[in-house]
This record gives sequence, C-alpha cells and structure tokens, in this order.
Amino acid sequence: MSIFDELEGIHAEALQALETAASSAALDAWYTQYLGRKGAVTLQTRSIGKLSQEERPEFGKRINEIKQQLEAAYAAQSQALKAAELEAALMSDTIDITLPGRPVNPGHLHLTTQTLRQIYDIFGRMGFEVYEAPDVELETYNFDLLNIPDYHPARDMWDTFWIDQKQPAPDGRLLLRTHTSPGQMRVMRERYPEPIRVILPGKCYRYEQITARSEHQFYQVEGLAVGKHITMTDLIGTLTQFVNLFYGPGHKMRVRSSYFPFTEPSIEVDMDCILCGGAGCRVCKYTGWLEIAGAGMVHPVVLKNGGYDPDEWSGFAFGPGVERPAMMKYGISDIRLFYGNDLRFAQQF
Repeated sequence: MSIFDELEGIHAEALQALETAASSAALDAWYTQYLGRKGAVTLQTRSIGKLSQEERPEFGKRINEIKQQLEAAYAAQSQALKAAELEAALMSDTIDITLPGRPVNPGHLHLTTQTLRQIYDIFGRMGFEVYEAPDVELETYNFDLLNIPDYHPARDMWDTFWIDQKQPAPDGRLLLRTHTSPGQMRVMRERYPEPIRVILPGKCYRYEQITARSEHQFYQVEGLAVGKHITMTDLIGTLTQFVNLFYGPGHKMRVRSSYFPFTEPSIEVDMDCILCGGAGCRVCKYTGWLEIAGAGMVHPVVLKNGGYDPDEWSGFAFGPGVERPAMMKYGISDIRLFYGNDLRFAQQF
C-alpha cells in the first residue's frame, strides 16, 4: 500500500468514526485520535521524507485538504451534538413553576447622590435653581475672570490638573476645574441683566494629598445670589437655614474671616463637629469645629466681569462640600470610604 493510499484510508476511517461519536466526550476523543498533536492525520506529515521531490507537494496539499475537511466535519458534528444534548436536558428536566423566583438584589443611590438630592431640596425650598457647568473648564473662567490672573499668588491655593493639549484652545488653556466658582461667571453672563439665585453642583479636582478629610476629587455645591441690596446678613441667614434643615436644629455655627480672590469680604463657615461632640478628632483636626463652606460677598471685579454694575448690584457666594456634610450627618470618619467601592460601606446608606 502506498503512502497516498494509507492517507486516504485514514481519511475514510476518520469520517466513519466521526459519524458514530454520540457524545461530547467521544467527539473530544476523536479529535485527539485524528487531529491532535499525535493524531493519525498529523503523523502522516512525517511520511513526506519518504517521497520523491515530485510527489512531496502533492502529498502535502492533500494532507491540508483532508485536515480542513475533517475540521469542518468536526465543527458541524460538535454543534449538532450540543444542540441534541441541550434538547435532551430540557426534555428530561422539569421546572416547578410554583416555586418562587430568586429575588434580585436591587441597587440604590450612592450616599453622595443622596446627599446631593437633599441639598437640592433644601436650597430649592429657598428659591435656588440648579445650574450645571462643565467639569473641563477654560483657564479664563476658572481663574482670570474670578480675579485670579496668572501672576496672582492665590493660584497656589489650587493644585491644578492641567490638560495636555497639542494645540491650546483659542480661549485659553484647558483644565479640570479646581472649584465650582467658574459656573458663577457662566451663569452671570448668561442671565444678565436678571437677578440670579442658583446653586451649581459638580465635582472638583485638585492635585493634593488624600487624607481622612481630603480627597483629590470631591463634590461642591456652589451657591450664587445676585440682586439689589443683598448683604452679608442675607448670606449668613441662608447658611444658617441650610445647617438647621440639613442637620437639624440645635447645632452651633460660627463665621470667621478668610480670603478668597473672588469675594470681598470673605468668610469661612464652621459648625461643631458632630463626630466627636466638640472634643476633637482627626476629621476636625482636634479643634472641635469642622469647616463646611467658604463664602463671601461677590467681589466687584467679578460682578463687572459677569456684566453687572457693582454700583447697582451686589451678591453673595458660598461653596459647601458634599462629602464632609455627609460625614458629619451620618457619622463617617474617613472621606476615602466614599470612593473606595466597598459594598459593605455603600449598603449601609
């Protein structure tokens, strides 16, 4: 028997054996026997050396054709067997339709989102509407129009994430906003000459150290009111009302002088630390007080850049966080838990 006849005999034998493979296990065994690394068809390639130079190309071509045919037949038989086995399993298994279905554990809103919605509701009752501004901001809006030119030392207060641009934008460099205050300028330029009462929620980004009370990304809810005869008393009254509605009555709040380039005068608003009851902890830096917002009267330069005449108009702005108020309200001692993706934490709220 010639080598060619032997090859054809293996081909016929493989096809016949394939027809009798009645299970996935038998099919796998067939593949190993004929097409595996040491299978009968594969081993035929070693016989090429016994042929003449003229016969070798023809023999190699025929081996490849047989391999392709057997691979195609194997795939078809495998698909047919899987369908038959599935049908047999469905016919043999019974389903008790009287059994209750497996419950699906529903998800829920993250604590940050819940807190944001509580803040929206409180300020909505005080007549503030929600205005959204972009996360990717122009340097002009984030700094320049807020009375922070490029040479101003106050820029050191914000460790900025700059966006690498092959070509600078026509209106200036791009960055991830360091605070929500750029939205003040956008809403003033959009609403002039109408009075304004808005909150501007959003995430802020700063390249700074992460601690139990500080994250490199966090939420703020900027507040802005612009109108005639608005005073510092209106600002303090608004924040006092927020504290009473968010935390409940009976908490202490204090106002102290501060500095922000876009407000004049500027203040910091603190409240007694709920976590330690004023005794001191790492969240309040062992002072018994925790800052909840920076605020102040809108600087005349900022009003003018927004289109409002500071001789006729005045306004106040404030910027409480979201995670810190939630920490105080729900007794959370580490801000890093908000973004740790630990379901044990998230499912508590």
